[in-house]
Amino acid sequence: MVHHSTSEESSEEAQNVQPLGRLATLSYGVGHMLNDITSACWFTYLLLFLTNMGLSPRDAATVMLSGQVADAFTTIFVGELIDRYGHFKLWHAGGSLLVAVSFSSVFGSCLPCKVMGSNSTTLQTIGYSTFAAIFNVGWAVTQVSHMSMVNCMTLNPTSRVSLASCRNAFSMVANLSLYAIALCVFSVYAKDYVDIKLQYHWIAYLSIFFGCCFVVVFLIGTKEPKLKLQFECRKLSGISWTHWFKKILYYQVALVYMLTRLVANVSQALLASYVTKELGMGRSSKASVPAIIYICSFLVSVVLQEIRWSGLRLKIFFTAGAILWIFSGAGVFVLPGRMHNLMYPLSVIIGAANALMMVTGISMESMLVGEDLNGSGFVYGSLSFVDKLSCGLALYALESYQESSDPMQKLDNHISYSVTRYGLGVIPATCALISAAITYTMKLPDACSARSVTLVEPLLA
Repeated sequence: MVHHSTSEESSEEAQNVQPLGRLATLSYGVGHMLNDITSACWFTYLLLFLTNMGLSPRDAATVMLSGQVADAFTTIFVGELIDRYGHFKLWHAGGSLLVAVSFSSVFGSCLPCKVMGSNSTTLQTIGYSTFAAIFNVGWAVTQVSHMSMVNCMTLNPTSRVSLASCRNAFSMVANLSLYAIALCVFSVYAKDYVDIKLQYHWIAYLSIFFGCCFVVVFLIGTKEPKLKLQFECRKLSGISWTHWFKKILYYQVALVYMLTRLVANVSQALLASYVTKELGMGRSSKASVPAIIYICSFLVSVVLQEIRWSGLRLKIFFTAGAILWIFSGAGVFVLPGRMHNLMYPLSVIIGAANALMMVTGISMESMLVGEDLNGSGFVYGSLSFVDKLSCGLALYALESYQESSDPMQKLDNHISYSVTRYGLGVIPATCALISAAITYTMKLPDACSARSVTLVEPLLA
């Protein structure tokens, strides 16, 4: 009887380490596109939109910070609930619904202002902050449920990295879709106060529609993971939070993931302002420059899906991405406005660096979890908590300092060393340098490398 049970477990494990096929990987990869397209709009245009609506940079940053704080704390509770009850797809569907319903209000009119019959700055800040918090709660639910599915879909390390890479590739598609939508909308409407609100209404509605189409594809094409249930049958008790706090690797991965997200989010939030105000590029550059970045990220993400992964390779590729960002940050910092065309080749390098760091950074989370599936929700939730809180505070500090300082501190005839230039050039490069140093000290497990066989169907075929 014991022999029979052992034989069944061995058969189950052999099946679970089999690499995933193309359709399973692709259907999972599109599941985060609603989050990605709304997130791209959030970080790229929210501060611009709110300041165009009459809010000060500090009030606009307060709105963003309120959303980030709500997102951060939601990830902790959702991660714990998912660890207890599972049902990844149900959480994903609920979070997506909340995102779709609330997002248009973030880029819409101030509802409390209409109700109260007042258009004061304080009331606008409260109104926009409320909907920003609601939107980010839904966003967090979707993100944690989607990310924590990876470890419960397969035990194969290469397939896990492939899922993360595919998710990142479709994240680039979502970002490109947003900038295509934005470019069309900005081209159609004139630039006056009334039309600015209408522009962002259309961008929000079209983004929601596009993202929801892929949510449906994900829910239909992705099966509810069964690995978690199998492991729960063998381990009746869940994994406590203290289990992770005793691991040095947990803190290392948390710092690397936080710094990686700071690189991506801070650069994305300041990019539109940098190309238009610092470099003096045309209005279309707010969409064209980010589009180049995400095209390159998409291409690199697709290529990364074909690699046979180990802990050492994750560290090497992450470090390569960090080095590229260090050089890019230096270039962004010293680039004069009269040479603004050099921003296009710099965008290519930034795009490649973002993909290398993001794919490998997320995959380090997966390696940290390993086969401890009963604690995967807490890991992804807690690391996301640190990410959201740090990004919110960083952007709030930058915007607050920008409001209280002279934005045009010219040190020569060509370059104005403003907060935006420091924020886009120095901060991401510094974060990349620190994260590369931490990655060097990591001891990522290679015990599972024997399972790292290639995919059943190469995604590039």
